[in-house]
Amino acid sequence: MKNRFEPKTIDNTLSPYTGLTRESWIEAAEYLLSGIFQNIKDFKDPVVMPRKETKVTYPHSSEAVWEQKAEYFEGLARSLFIAAPLIHIKPELTLNDICVRNYYKSHILRACTPGDSVYVGSYAECKELSKDPNPFRAFQQTVETCALVICLWMSREEIWDTYTKEEKDIIADFLLDYAHGNTVPQNWRLFNMLDMAFLHMEGYEIDADIMREHAQAILSYYAGDGWYRDGQSFDYYSCWAFNVYAPLWNQWYGYEHEPYLAARFEENSNALMKTYADFFDEDGFTNMWGRSNIYRNAATSAFDGNMMLRSFEADPGLARRISSGSLMQFMGRDDFLYKGVPTLGFYGQFMPLVQGYSCAESPFWLGKAFLCLHLPADHPFWTAKENNGTWEKLQGKEVKTTTLDGPALCFTNHKANGETILRTGKVVKHKSDEHGMWNYSKLCYNTKYPWESAPARDVEAQQYVLHDVTSDTCDKANATFWHGEKKGVLYRRQFFGYETETEDHWVQAVNLADYPVAYGIMRADRLRLFKKPVELTLGAYGFPDNGTEILTMEEELEGGKAKAVVLKGKDFTGREKQLAMTIYDGWDELKVISSTGTNPDSENSLIVYASTARRNHNHYEQAVLISQVLTKEETADFTKDELFPIQSITYTDPQAKGGYGPVTITHKDGTVKVIDFDAIEGQLML
Repeated sequence: MKNRFEPKTIDNTLSPYTGLTRESWIEAAEYLLSGIFQNIKDFKDPVVMPRKETKVTYPHSSEAVWEQKAEYFEGLARSLFIAAPLIHIKPELTLNDICVRNYYKSHILRACTPGDSVYVGSYAECKELSKDPNPFRAFQQTVETCALVICLWMSREEIWDTYTKEEKDIIADFLLDYAHGNTVPQNWRLFNMLDMAFLHMEGYEIDADIMREHAQAILSYYAGDGWYRDGQSFDYYSCWAFNVYAPLWNQWYGYEHEPYLAARFEENSNALMKTYADFFDEDGFTNMWGRSNIYRNAATSAFDGNMMLRSFEADPGLARRISSGSLMQFMGRDDFLYKGVPTLGFYGQFMPLVQGYSCAESPFWLGKAFLCLHLPADHPFWTAKENNGTWEKLQGKEVKTTTLDGPALCFTNHKANGETILRTGKVVKHKSDEHGMWNYSKLCYNTKYPWESAPARDVEAQQYVLHDVTSDTCDKANATFWHGEKKGVLYRRQFFGYETETEDHWVQAVNLADYPVAYGIMRADRLRLFKKPVELTLGAYGFPDNGTEILTMEEELEGGKAKAVVLKGKDFTGREKQLAMTIYDGWDELKVISSTGTNPDSENSLIVYASTARRNHNHYEQAVLISQVLTKEETADFTKDELFPIQSITYTDPQAKGGYGPVTITHKDGTVKVIDFDAIEGQLML
């Protein structure tokens, strides 16, 4: 098979932005499924894919039998996300000389049948095999049971309805065990809910009290604007879990048996649709942010979820445009597959983002994006003409800002470069959790510049790194408190090495203030230090280095100089890229560091970063740090006024160090921003 998907069916009249139609999506599903089946040599073999990495992902050892069983089930159930709607459309589909429908019918039953070689285990068996004394332990199988029931529903006529009563009972007994069993008190509750809802539809007895307990808990996680808190953090689980599973639950169970809860889930999904399209960029690209980035374009499944409701508010033409754009963001790349299977990465294999709860088959979760194929050919999702929503309304260098205080998300759509930049808050990770900080604590997440892992001990892309000179330790911001937007400026606070047992006055911090400009974000942050000497760095986005031109520029200012470094080059796909970082007050140097293996797009990368130091303990020193990062998808020069946009910086304090009072930044185009931290202390949210 080819290294990347190339659609055969193109309709630029119906789909003027992507050309993709329902038939194109069917082709894409078959392309992915072909990659899976090229690794299945015999009808009896389970969906276990080639494993390129063995240290982080599970199974973690040959003795971990319960993990091997979980891998069998994960491969089966998640690949079904792609296969089930395709089986319904093409029931006689054969790949690698295997009838796809017959294969899944056989392996679903075998996975649920005790004694079979690919039986994935009951809860009690997994508990015994794991030797875990925790009585509330949950197992990966619970996750996959939910995928299974969704896919049985989508291929009902071809698979479920063809089982005998005895075979259905075997599967139902297996599902009931996990449906009524332990789960994780977050989005996992929805897995139990859908298991029970499916079984109830099929006439099996369930415990309605367990159902109600899970459903009320899910609703209680709601934070507003369509977003749910999943544990401490907000991320795409709101979109590919809460806002896919809850609408399905409504349809299967909630509308009839829990009308109040169902009405709220419908209301919440529609609230998400009011702003969710603006989470993607002009090309429909998905931002690399939060955990489980190996699920990629599964984030678009929330549009399909919304359309499962009795009354949905998603714009079908916009939903398909984004879904197709995000599909090709990944499937259009040469590095997306490893031996026919999506890599453990965002684009190619990228281990810094991979987590221990994943296995080689985990990326098939992106198959959720293909659930839209259950929508019939005459559904508006397939028949409406593509439109590009906000991007068709913005002109020139306009920027649209959306700020959601509940989930602490601020995203800006930049017409000048077609990018969407996300700024987040309400983040707390352990101070040693570097992976968690990459996923959640970056200052900005850009749809065209996926986050970079650490290129050096004291440098991070889109993160401050604080070096304590006395102890020779480096800390990164592991907690981000949210204040919100005020007069066009977003205010947050980040703590370095935050821990709950230490009062915050004894934790080094920086107050963040940033606002959008045409090609990026301007920062005017204020240090909140209690001990010095310290050294500080701030990186721009990681820049793919496939041959890069580096330019350095300066502009004289009253009382100093502004400096800029510009990078010009191309990403892995050959697309032109350009990045510029400019520093003003508070910074000493602007440098470039090269790195290997830390960028999701390209093997080699460059990071422009600013550096400074504060040497004198308990002395009044420069407090405000002013910088900007600009990006665009071409190498045509930024103008001088874009690189050096500030006309003047006016401080309240006579020393002009910004330690107290408002700071007024006047741009050459007449824009004035007043940075005022005084009001944020009493309204910081976590």
